[in-house]
Amino acid sequence: MISVPTVDELCKLNQPYHCTEASELLFHHAMQELVFFHIKNTPKYAQWLIKHHISPENPQINSWGDLPPIFANYFKHNLLVSHTGNDALELTSSGTMGQKSRMRFDERSINALLNMVDHIFQYYDWVTPKTPCNYLLLSYEPVDSITLGTTYTDQYLCKYAPIKQVVYALRHTGKGHQFDPLGVIQALQRFSLDDAPVRILGFPAFIWFVLEMMQDMQLPPLTLPPDSLTLFGGGWKTYAEQEIPKTTLYQRLTKQLGIINERCRDGYGAIEHGVPYIECIHHHFHLPVYAKAWVRDTYSFEIKGYGESGFLQLVSPYITSCPAHSILMSDLAILHPGAECGCGLGTDWFQLLGRATQHKTRSCALAASELHQGK
Repeated sequence: MISVPTVDELCKLNQPYHCTEASELLFHHAMQELVFFHIKNTPKYAQWLIKHHISPENPQINSWGDLPPIFANYFKHNLLVSHTGNDALELTSSGTMGQKSRMRFDERSINALLNMVDHIFQYYDWVTPKTPCNYLLLSYEPVDSITLGTTYTDQYLCKYAPIKQVVYALRHTGKGHQFDPLGVIQALQRFSLDDAPVRILGFPAFIWFVLEMMQDMQLPPLTLPPDSLTLFGGGWKTYAEQEIPKTTLYQRLTKQLGIINERCRDGYGAIEHGVPYIECIHHHFHLPVYAKAWVRDTYSFEIKGYGESGFLQLVSPYITSCPAHSILMSDLAILHPGAECGCGLGTDWFQLLGRATQHKTRSCALAASELHQGK
């Protein structure tokens, strides 16, 4: 029996961007509770704190940014679990190729994440149980059990509006997955003749390749039904040199598919840190009350202030099955105060600058992009 009542209370807050003194205090107490949980239930976590001059018996941490993080890439080579993660759901970060991050999620950790997603979708009025939608999933067509993190997420996101029809961009051929741009174009053409809104979820590179193919084929623009929505995730990875600005992508989605700018959104997340970060109407990644962020210098690892670039450190107490409550991403970012956005959300937001490494770190989007290249 897992007992972290303060953590569960935090993850159930139904106002994801309403930051108050009470929510800040709840976050602090939830982090304390979670740290003690891992000291007791995760092998060698106490030694990890000792190595960083923190006493497991009485951890004194002034700022949760000072809690020693684990590099996200570490999970590509090591499986870290607490006692509750021994027989838990395992999800991976990549497809059929390359290094995979392996993460275990016990039932309460998964439910904590799903609660967050529920509240964020409710906040943006994207929960429409009486309005069936056609879905274009720019991800892997599932085969047997779902173990890929992105596929698991996309499947879950289909719960917020009933499925009328679903089409996958990465089709299973019996020998693996293959990108099917013509099939996607045909699906979009069918969807444009239907009254049901369309929800496009998954890797942004694939919809860009489809838009480019439509333009090369001189196909006329489509007008998808009102309230259609895009929610991307996964990034461009091996297509970094071809990545186009989001503003350009959103303009083309409006021009060629008729989806208005406010309904074009990007999401940021990772299998190593599952808290959902969804763009606001101004296309900034605001922190929900379930998490905090810091930026660390790429050389000294010192925590930097607003407006300065560095490694993105993300902290959240949601997970009991793995000591992944303080994670250092390989992404470079700049942290901004909420007031600099102007969308009305008061929480801090971060601006992504790209990967810090020159190596081709492999992930879901990377493996998927190689399918397009025929590798």
